[in-house]
Amino acid sequence: MTTPQQSPAGRRALVVGGSTGIGRAIAESWARSGFDVLVLSRGRPTGDGADLLRWSPLDLADSDAARGALNRATAGPLDAVCYSAVSYGSRRAPFGDVEEDEWRRQVEVNLHGLWRTLSATLPVLRRAPAGLFLGISSEVVYNAGPGRSGYAATKAAGNALLDSIAQEEGTDGVRIVQALPAGMVDTPGIRRRRPVDFDYDDYMSPRHFAALAHALVTEGATGHHGDSLVVDGDGQWHSVREAPPVSQSRRVPA
Repeated sequence: MTTPQQSPAGRRALVVGGSTGIGRAIAESWARSGFDVLVLSRGRPTGDGADLLRWSPLDLADSDAARGALNRATAGPLDAVCYSAVSYGSRRAPFGDVEEDEWRRQVEVNLHGLWRTLSATLPVLRRAPAGLFLGISSEVVYNAGPGRSGYAATKAAGNALLDSIAQEEGTDGVRIVQALPAGMVDTPGIRRRRPVDFDYDDYMSPRHFAALAHALVTEGATGHHGDSLVVDGDGQWHSVREAPPVSQSRRVPA
C-alpha cells in the first residue's frame, strides 16, 4: 500500500516499539507523510524503509534506562506518539502454567511501559497544535478467551488507562485514539510463537495500518478522540462502537 505524501514541515513523531510489526508500519507511514520519526525499541529497524527512521535503544524492563531514553526523546517538540510495544508471553497457556516472571514482563511492557510513555509525552503533546497519542490495542480487550490471562489483563488495563485519559483531555486536549487489527497479524512476534511451516495466508499484514496512521496525522485531521478503531485486511477501519472485533481465541492444548 502506498501512503500519500504530505509535507508537514518540522513535525516530529515518536513510536515506542516501532522496529517491527504494526509499530513499524505506523512509523514508516508517518515518515512518508513528512514527519521526522524517532523509533524507540530494543532492536534497530532494518530492511526496506529503515532509512526513513531515526532510532534509539529502549528496554522497558530496565526502568532507569527507559526513563532516560524517554526523557531524551521528549526534549523537543512532539506532534504524534504511538505506543506499540507488546509482550505476548511465550505461548497460550492456562493461568496456572504461567510463571510469575512472564506475568511481570507483560505488566512491565503492556501496561507500565504505556504509563511511562504517557507520563513522558503527554505534557509535550499538549503544547502541539493538534497532539495525537495512538495506542495499539487488541481484540483480547473485548474477547478475553482462554490461555491469554496475562495478555488479556494487561491489554484491557491499558485500554482503560487510555479511555480514562481521553476523558481527562476532553476535546481541547491531546487526541487519544486506539487501533487494533480485525484479525491475526503476521509479525515477527507472532512468528516466534508459530511452527516453522505455519501458513500465514489468511493473516493480516502490518501495512494495513498505514492508511489509518496517515489519516490520523493529515493536516487538519480531527475526530476519533476517545475511540478504538478496528482495522481490517483491506486497510479500512470502523469504530468498536459500530461492531466489536471477532474473537481470535482457540482452545488451549491439554
